[in-house]
Amino acid sequence: MRTITTTADLSAYCEAAAAHPYVAVDTEFLRERTYWAKLCLVQLAMPTEGDPADPDGAVLIDPLAEGIDLAPLWALMVEPSVVKVLHAARQDVEIMHHDGGVIPAPLFDTQVAAMVAGFGEQVGYETLVRKIARQQLDKTSRFTDWSRRPLSDAQKRYAIADVTHLRAIYEHLREELDRTGRAAWVEEEIAVLSDPATYVTEPEDAWRRLKLRSSNPRFAAVAAALADWRERAAQERDVPRGRVLKDDALLEVAGLKPKTAEELGRSRLVQREGRKPETAKGILDAVARGMAADEAPFARRDSERLQVNPALSDLLRVLLKAKAETLGVASKLIATSADLDRIAAGKRDVPALKGWRAEAFGEDAVRLCEGRLALAAEGEAVRVIALA
Repeated sequence: MRTITTTADLSAYCEAAAAHPYVAVDTEFLRERTYWAKLCLVQLAMPTEGDPADPDGAVLIDPLAEGIDLAPLWALMVEPSVVKVLHAARQDVEIMHHDGGVIPAPLFDTQVAAMVAGFGEQVGYETLVRKIARQQLDKTSRFTDWSRRPLSDAQKRYAIADVTHLRAIYEHLREELDRTGRAAWVEEEIAVLSDPATYVTEPEDAWRRLKLRSSNPRFAAVAAALADWRERAAQERDVPRGRVLKDDALLEVAGLKPKTAEELGRSRLVQREGRKPETAKGILDAVARGMAADEAPFARRDSERLQVNPALSDLLRVLLKAKAETLGVASKLIATSADLDRIAAGKRDVPALKGWRAEAFGEDAVRLCEGRLALAAEGEAVRVIALA
C-alpha cells in the first residue's frame, strides 16, 4: 500500500491517472469536533491492473503530511477527460468544494447508479462489493480517528479497499446503464451533486433543519433567528452546531423567549456553555430579533394546506410500487411520500412529474388521478390498465 506524502509524488500520480478514462475516489475525514469536515486521507485508484510498474494502481494520499500541496489532486478532480467515481459522494464532494474549491467533474456516484440499476434503497458500498466484486470487506477500522499518525496497516487496508473494489463496481454499473438506456437518469440525479449550491448552508435558512413543534409563527420566527445566530457562530468557531446550542435547547429558548440573562437561566436545557456572557448575549440578541421579525414568512397559509384524497394517495403508492418493481428502480428514488400526497392533492409542480421520473412514473400517475388509468391485481402483481 503506497502512501503519498509529497507534492512531487502526488503530481506524478495525478498525471498518470489523467491518462485513464476514470479514477476511483474516496476520502476519510473527521467532523465530530468541527463544523467543517477535516480531510484526513484521500484514496485514489486508476484502472491499471496488469501494469508491472503499478499492478494495483491504488494509493493513499496523506493531506496532513508536512508541506504537501493538494493542487495536483484538485486539478485531477476537474480534468474533463477523467470520470471521477465515488460512492455516496455528497460528503466527499462537500469536503473537496470547501478545501479545494472544486467539484469533481465529470462525476459518477455508484450509490445513485445502483438505485437505478435495481440494487435497492441507498445501497451500501459493502453490499455492492459483495454482490458485484464478489469480495468481503474488513470493516474493523470503520470507527477510527483518521487524524492520528502513523496509520496502522489495518487502517490502510480498510481505506484502500474503498477504492480498489470501486473500479469493478463502476464498470459493472456503467455497462448495466448502457444496456438499459438509463445513463441519462443517473446524470440527472448527479446534477444535484454537481451544483455548488448543494454545499452552501445559508445561516438564514438554517431553521429549515429544525423540527418545529409548534405552528405558531412567532415561535417559528424566534427559532429562525436563533438558528441563524447559531449557524454563524458555529461557522466562525468551526465547531458543531450542537456545541453552540443543541436543537432541543434552541427550541426551548424559542418557546421561553427570554429577555434577560436571568430569564435565560430558567431554561433547563441550555448548558453551561450557553450561559457564558458572550453566548448568552448572542442568544438574547437573536431572541430579540426574532420577536421583532415579520411573522408573515412563518405563518401557515390555508392555501398551503394540502387537500389530499387519501384513497387516491393510496392508489398512487400502489402504482409506485408496481412501477418500481417492474423497472427495478428504488421507489424512494422515483417519488417520496410527500410527492405522492402533493400529486393526490392536485399539485403538478412535483419532482416525481419531471425528467426521467415522469417517464418512469409521473405520466401514469397523472393519468391515474384523471381517471384515464386503472390498477388491477393479478396474483401478487399489479397490472396497469389504460382506460383512455
